[in-house]
Amino acid sequence: MSFFQKALASIGIGSAKVDTVLHQHILSHGKLVEGEIVIKGGNVTQTIDSIYLRLHATYEKETDDQKHTDSCVIDSFLVGEKLQISENEQKIIPFSFPLSLYAPLTLGKTKVWISTGLDIKNALDPSDQDYVEVQPNAVFNRLLSALSELGFQLKEVECKQSPYNKSKGIPFVQELEYVPVSGHFYGKIDEIELSILTVDEKRVELVMQVDKRSRGLGGLFAEALDLDERFINMIITGEDVQGIKQQLFHIIEKYS
Repeated sequence: MSFFQKALASIGIGSAKVDTVLHQHILSHGKLVEGEIVIKGGNVTQTIDSIYLRLHATYEKETDDQKHTDSCVIDSFLVGEKLQISENEQKIIPFSFPLSLYAPLTLGKTKVWISTGLDIKNALDPSDQDYVEVQPNAVFNRLLSALSELGFQLKEVECKQSPYNKSKGIPFVQELEYVPVSGHFYGKIDEIELSILTVDEKRVELVMQVDKRSRGLGGLFAEALDLDERFINMIITGEDVQGIKQQLFHIIEKYS
């Protein structure tokens, strides 16, 4: 192993490479993310101090009244520590981890991806990233279907900076905005906004905001002061799915 080869590896030339192969790019909450990390040795033997996976998502952040897209790490996993990779050697490391409760659906502009990194002392750390699609699971999907059956249509989806999950290290929540286009609530309310807090296989935790349609002068004053909005904390479980349409109807009716 020549000094020249070591020097080149330290700046990433002829160094180890990493590639993550996911078994499934379409994910849902409550399921495992599974795959393999393929590490290929370069022109020199190197010691890898750690191997990690990180789950990222984009969200809209506001700074000085200006909106811009930012990203954050939702979850991270240490896959392996201290291994040596010889020149031209290949190592395959399997992994699995549960999709985070805070992973947003990949709707609208939201992007979710998994990055893989190798920590190699005195060298440029190799990395790789793979975009994934996060779809609603059975409980989440039934909630969205119930809203559609009540005459609501999805208008906008956005991950927005929010204090709701800040204590968990998550700077955003995903907001789903629905407007009534038919049915009982058409003409009675302006919109419904769902702020999704956590999702797992058995339940969805959210805050529902009901924005009433203004009626008369009093309604206009209420709207101007944001007094027409109602916030309802909700937890939808697998046991609720059969009656979720009726439950949503009664809640929206109460606050409309």
